[in-house]
Amino acid sequence: MSLQVEKLEKSMAKLTIEVPASELDKAIEKAYQKNKGKISIPGFRKGKVPRQMIEKIYGKEIFYDDAANEVIPGAYEKALEDCTEEIVSSPKIEVVRIEAGEPFVFTAEVALKPEIKLGKYKGVKVDKQDIEVTEDEINEAIDQEREKSARNIVVLDRAVKDGDMTILDFEGFIDDVPFQGGKGEDYALTIGSGSFIPGFEEQLIGAEIGKELNVNVTFPDDYQAKDLAGKAAVFKCTIKEIKEKELPELDDEFAAEVSEFDTLAEYKEDVKAKLLKDKEKAVLDAKENAVLDAIIDDSEIEIPGPMLETQQRQIVDEFAQSVRMQGLDMEQYLQITGMTHESFKAQMAPRAEQRIKTRLVLEAIVKAENITPTDDDYEKEIEKIAESYRMEADKVKEMMGEKGKEQIMKDVAVNKAVDFVIANAKEKG
Repeated sequence: MSLQVEKLEKSMAKLTIEVPASELDKAIEKAYQKNKGKISIPGFRKGKVPRQMIEKIYGKEIFYDDAANEVIPGAYEKALEDCTEEIVSSPKIEVVRIEAGEPFVFTAEVALKPEIKLGKYKGVKVDKQDIEVTEDEINEAIDQEREKSARNIVVLDRAVKDGDMTILDFEGFIDDVPFQGGKGEDYALTIGSGSFIPGFEEQLIGAEIGKELNVNVTFPDDYQAKDLAGKAAVFKCTIKEIKEKELPELDDEFAAEVSEFDTLAEYKEDVKAKLLKDKEKAVLDAKENAVLDAIIDDSEIEIPGPMLETQQRQIVDEFAQSVRMQGLDMEQYLQITGMTHESFKAQMAPRAEQRIKTRLVLEAIVKAENITPTDDDYEKEIEKIAESYRMEADKVKEMMGEKGKEQIMKDVAVNKAVDFVIANAKEKG
């Protein structure tokens, strides 16, 4: 196999790949063996028609498409190994010559990693952010834990109030006529949840158990059931049960139940420490994003279209995988959101562009600062991967191979570049 690389404008290149005639002939024979059972010619049993007869009747090109599809993937992979350029997109394939007994020639148009003009990356100035945890934030976090430990207590001696959990029967009428979907029995409704038509829940406040009351509402103009949209209705409702939420007392006993501490004071200090840690991480992330954005803005980067498209597809694939983990497939998600594959991919373009630019500037910094990961860095990354997948480190190394190791080392270098620019950033003021 031979490879020729022709560089084009805007970081594009055309790879011309030539495959020996012998490989093409093998692929044509394989295509014949695969398809001969589907071809019928009078005078021959199905599957027994000689290749020469088929080619004589249908033309020798009959097996070329299948043969090309057989040859191209392997030949392209071999070309990638031989190519010294860094290819960053999927190929656009075009067959140049295919003829039995002759070398097979095809081209692959690809995007190359673009050269960038790196801007200022040392001493980037970012806004200073103070980190403080307020008493209100501590109390809010503790109240969330109290909510998790709350009990629902049945109430018998009072009417409904805001926040109550109720069980009710209801039936809706428009002009004294019941309408479809307007009836419910033993329906669970929390007052103030906003899960019913506007104005419905508020009118249940003050209702007593077992006593019927009328609730007057008007369906919104954009209501999903078009036959009800904008119409006035009366719901005859009967409260059957009332429950109220009882929060645990905020004391040492509560602290001991929800934490490893014996006193409320110790628990509060721990909550404060965790909130502080979360804020420190959020501030560090914000600082990192601000520094990288500033470096990108000060750099000259031109992304070839196919590179952007490849990154968009990768992001879509990653999203589809996360959706599957939630029990949906991508088709269901698109149906729910009213998007198409193309509109969703287009929506990912800014994210793809930012991801590419960030990687490019960081790789440029790695080169400019001669950042070189060590074998110890590699071993630490392998240990992390092994731990996350519950595998032996040696097994992970075996699966990764040399290409995997090379990618890990590149990623480690990029992470070190992030640490470098953050360490060299300056705060304003």
